[in-house]
Amino acid sequence: MVSFSVGMTFIFGGIAVNKPFEIIVWFFAVILMLTDLGEEIAADAMDIEGDSQAGSRSLALVLGRENALKISGAIFLLVVVASSLPFLLGWLEWIYLFPILLINLVILYSTGKLLDSKIVNRRIYIRWIYLTGLVAFLIFIIIRMVK
Repeated sequence: MVSFSVGMTFIFGGIAVNKPFEIIVWFFAVILMLTDLGEEIAADAMDIEGDSQAGSRSLALVLGRENALKISGAIFLLVVVASSLPFLLGWLEWIYLFPILLINLVILYSTGKLLDSKIVNRRIYIRWIYLTGLVAFLIFIIIRMVK
């Protein structure tokens, strides 16, 4: 539910500028939803003890921490692969490739770290994805304003 709500921010943005049916609006809504879903699953895996105490039925509790992180990693990989579609299909100009590459590199690096069970504090890599996503979004806005 959280990830759906996060993705809806792009839909509401599209409505606000009278372009609710633009394909790129829906594409970014889905990409944002999937990214947040991956982050939520990874965060649950990092807080398995708290979920257990709260009586939650998270994927990490049902399938185990490492399996939940593998599912999160698969979702992140899907996001990285799908992020090339706007360029290949001509929905975005190539000038926007830099912020996409930036977030993709951080997602790939962080996913590798999240899947490494030898790392004790893996939560920081979830934060890297959040913060880099914010930076990439700001770069998008700056490019749009300058262009």
